[in-house]
Amino acid sequence: MTLVPLELVLVSLGVLGLLVGSFLNVVIHRVPEGVSLMHPGSACPACGHAVRAYDNVPVLSWLLLRGRCRDCDEPISARYPLVELATALLFVLVGAHFRWDTFTPAALALVAGGVALFMIDLDRQRLPFAVTGVTGALVAAALVVDAVAGSGFRVTALWSALLWLAVYGGVWLLTAGRGMGLGDVALAPVLGLALGWLGWGPTLVGLLGGFVIGALVGAVLMVVGRAGRRTKVPHGPFMLLGAGLGLFVGDPLWSAYLGLVGLA
Repeated sequence: MTLVPLELVLVSLGVLGLLVGSFLNVVIHRVPEGVSLMHPGSACPACGHAVRAYDNVPVLSWLLLRGRCRDCDEPISARYPLVELATALLFVLVGAHFRWDTFTPAALALVAGGVALFMIDLDRQRLPFAVTGVTGALVAAALVVDAVAGSGFRVTALWSALLWLAVYGGVWLLTAGRGMGLGDVALAPVLGLALGWLGWGPTLVGLLGGFVIGALVGAVLMVVGRAGRRTKVPHGPFMLLGAGLGLFVGDPLWSAYLGLVGLA
């Protein structure tokens, strides 16, 4: 069987990432407000004029308009193209890392949902159950396909995913009310399910990485006077960054740690 050239796959994933990122901008803005994702159409927040289709091309339209509304000339936040570019970059990284592995769709679903949740938690300090639930459903569906489409039914991967779903959920449930919210508790099993499919290394790096990154950022914020002991800092972004470490470099990091402590 002839495989599609990797370069073409990566370009396709980059384009798909730009389109998905454009949709995620809508999710990030509208879901916390309880507004439909479909109606009304996109409009300038300053003048209310509907955004034309040719002004809604990811990244390119923003550049051609020089970051301003065509109708009222008010600035358009650079965050919109940055979210689109970040999503595209992550999609390309997933493609380069997992290539033709049947786990790739699950990784793409996790990355897309993670971008939306990351930004919403930074903005609102909450993780909407709607976004977490859809992300979890897409990841689970992709893993079912992976189990069937892979070389033989992946019993070990399935049990590992279910085990770490429970472990992640249990760990975060115990931390609920101690700086962690119910949104964090709902997100944790989704991360455990996806990373657990990949094995112990990615899962443990993802779990511990979230705590370590959170602790380091919290310490830095306290040192520079931007936060105190009682300051609420959203933890969802740290969980997602830790999961990203587990997803892309979990195995080598875990192997390096085992070698460092003489267990490799």
